[in-house]
Amino acid sequence: MMEYRNLIGGRLVPSADGRTLDSVNPATGEVWARVPASGRADAEAAVAAARAALPAWSAMPALGRAHFLRQVAAVFAEHAEELATIETRDNGRILRDTLKRDLPGMRFLWELAAGQVLDAVRGDTVILGPDSLGLTRREPYGVALAVIPWNSPISTFSAKAAFALAAGNTVIVKPAEQASASVLRLGELLADVLPPGVLNLVSGMGEDVGEALVRHRGVNKISLTGSTQTGVAITQAAGIKPLTFELGGKSPNIVFPDADLDAATQGVTVNSIYTGNAGQVCVAGSRILIHRSIWEEMLERISAAAAGLVLGDPLDLATTMGPIVSAGQYERVASYLEIAEKEGARLVFGGRTGAEVVPGLPGGYWVAPTLYTVTDNTLRICQEEIFGPVAVALPFESDEEALALANDSDYGLAAGVWTRDLARAHRFVRDLECGTVWVNTFRQMPPGLPFGGVKDSGYGHDAVLEYTREKAAIINL
Repeated sequence: MMEYRNLIGGRLVPSADGRTLDSVNPATGEVWARVPASGRADAEAAVAAARAALPAWSAMPALGRAHFLRQVAAVFAEHAEELATIETRDNGRILRDTLKRDLPGMRFLWELAAGQVLDAVRGDTVILGPDSLGLTRREPYGVALAVIPWNSPISTFSAKAAFALAAGNTVIVKPAEQASASVLRLGELLADVLPPGVLNLVSGMGEDVGEALVRHRGVNKISLTGSTQTGVAITQAAGIKPLTFELGGKSPNIVFPDADLDAATQGVTVNSIYTGNAGQVCVAGSRILIHRSIWEEMLERISAAAAGLVLGDPLDLATTMGPIVSAGQYERVASYLEIAEKEGARLVFGGRTGAEVVPGLPGGYWVAPTLYTVTDNTLRICQEEIFGPVAVALPFESDEEALALANDSDYGLAAGVWTRDLARAHRFVRDLECGTVWVNTFRQMPPGLPFGGVKDSGYGHDAVLEYTREKAAIINL
């Protein structure tokens, strides 16, 4: 049984009252670790530590901060296998993703943030007249709170903390109660790398430590990756604090008859909704829009591709799809299978849950890769984020109909377009109501490009300048 602690003011400490939460391995249903169940007292201590460290960190020359960020990147390189294994055990994200994709990418992200520190201190000069000069300068907000989800803790921790620290803020990270272990272990590794109080990690329930941090007057900026419902709750609790939200999605994946159908099949099936994290990603291509002329062919192709998925122990590098993260999320996803049946959706494949999906791991939270077909985009399974390996396919007959279906959603996070027609690709990039459009690819999120949404999918994105505010000065010469 592993025991993890908070990182507050450079010290590894339990929760103030000693309470803990169990971490459950979703592949087996067994408790494997305990993390602090922090509360208001822990929130107060974290904010106090972050505020105490702020003057020295924000006043440090930018290149000095870059030196520390590169040291963090070195920790990712040295401990990649350990961190990847902990995250896989904690949330079920398959090891071939955490080890081969996430950890190398996050090392690069911290190095990228180190290279962008000068952007956070660079301003503009405006000649207002012969005797008047205007200047702008960028300043950190102060204490930045990062609220991160359970589906990819290390990646979202890095996307927020690296750029916030680069900009001169001190940081408090509140990981999701379902999967905190990898981030808390990272805190142990970073305790002696960063100055005390510059980075603080506190785990616990959202309604306890999370709400206390969001409401705290000593927190100056909040960035959330999570559900739209959590975004609404934070908006109501945060007051006028500046916010960055990356929220839910119901992303369309649009396949045209001129597409490379082999690539499109891989893109809408393996790379989009099923593999990696069993559809538990905000950008999952959960709505597959297929041109009527290739409808039957694509359904056959998708079924064949899904049949080749390997469900099993996420720590096995041969596994291509893991379990649902928790009992609660498992029950939520399973409920949508019942909703689909009641709504009259046609089951193409899947629809199975529990021990029959992976008999060798009967205690795990398993949902088989599932596909339904419908013709009505207003159904709940088309409009609501399921956050599991459940996709719905809809036919279309024209570009105009495809665009209307794609945009007929309260969400606007991402979309995929599969076509060889360059003009069509550019039109859809222009007209799709979302933050990211992938053309002939899907779920590529390289550091250095903005990532965020529109509509109920949020606003803003994690980048150096998002963690600074501009100040103007007018000087009479």
